[in-house]
Amino acid sequence: MVVESAACAGPAARTAQGSAALIRAADVLAALIAASLPWSTTAPSIFVGLWLLAVTPTIDWRDYLRQIAQPAYALPFVILLLALVGSLWSDGNWADRLHAIKPVAKLVLIPPLLYHFSRSERGFLVCAAFLGSCALLAAFSWIVLLDPALKLTATASSGVPVKNYIDQSQEFTLCAFALALPALSFWRGGGMIALAACLALMLLFVTNMVFVAAARTALLCIAVLLVLFAWRHLSRRAAPLLFASAVAASALAWTASPYLRQRIADIAVEYQHGRDDISRASTAQRLTYWRKAVDAFAEAPLLGHGTGSIKRQFERAASNESGLDAEIVSNPHNQTLHAAVQWGLLGVVLLYAMWFAHLRLFTGNDLPAWIGLVVVVQNITSSLVNSHLTDFHEGWIYVLGVGVAGGMVLKTKVALQP
Repeated sequence: MVVESAACAGPAARTAQGSAALIRAADVLAALIAASLPWSTTAPSIFVGLWLLAVTPTIDWRDYLRQIAQPAYALPFVILLLALVGSLWSDGNWADRLHAIKPVAKLVLIPPLLYHFSRSERGFLVCAAFLGSCALLAAFSWIVLLDPALKLTATASSGVPVKNYIDQSQEFTLCAFALALPALSFWRGGGMIALAACLALMLLFVTNMVFVAAARTALLCIAVLLVLFAWRHLSRRAAPLLFASAVAASALAWTASPYLRQRIADIAVEYQHGRDDISRASTAQRLTYWRKAVDAFAEAPLLGHGTGSIKRQFERAASNESGLDAEIVSNPHNQTLHAAVQWGLLGVVLLYAMWFAHLRLFTGNDLPAWIGLVVVVQNITSSLVNSHLTDFHEGWIYVLGVGVAGGMVLKTKVALQP
């Protein structure tokens, strides 16, 4: 009788079927965004456009507008509005103003992702697509280390097939820690085969960073996420065992990997000799950028110099200077200063309000909450030494991770309501 009633519904049934088909298409397209992100910049952008075309007809706009009142939904729009309005008082040229809006604009994909995956049943498909793609990249990274001719693009680092070692390390760190909770669950539940699979993948990602290509930003994130995992998911007896194991593993990695030792030792070299050799000045560069950005912020602390003004402020600071002090950049390599120079205290407050709102989404103990928490904490941590929220690759990881995992969490919360 139920089937006959649905058939008799005519247009209503066809509309429901069409909407279900579009939701499935949107799920697949989201998975394609996730799978292509480690390898490309063009493909994810194309899939994002197609995803918007697929998901827009499925939105119940009355319900969606009610959700927008929540901070996790609303703050990305508020930050974009600030970037748009901030272009009106900017002292940068219009090309720089428009260019600075683009990295912020992607944040407004978070609300529709949250909304869509609070209805979808396929959030884990997106997570699996990203994990599988990163695992393939990690395996290919070892191959490229042995035969650099197999690189897909001309990268500056050995063992990095595409993009750069910073993006690659951020991906592998995220995947390794996302797998930590399933591994713990399988250990407690006795699922030895599944546990072995999780540990093998985690080992693939970690050993790649130890022996092939590692960003020091990722090493900082690993330390923070290790503490976070112990705090959220381990007992007081188990946490010291984890830290002791981590220290032992770090000592082993330090002993076994000349590459890792060199990466750490370079910090002091870059600080001491960076002003004499700009090609090895990463640490000194960051300190110089931060000092200049703080000076620019101090000149306009409330509303900043406007959207796209960073380059102009560095041009002013570079006059009559030489060496590192004469460098002109549009990225201070710190997300807080990136906001402070352009939008002052107002921009900084909104940035941290959004991070806090998204952290509050992931207070649960299930896997979607853990994945979302790792995404947000990793972004906050790495944004201390980079502008990762507004960078293309790490920014899209944040948008996709918060949107998909946050939607799954919201779906669970709705299901548990009486």
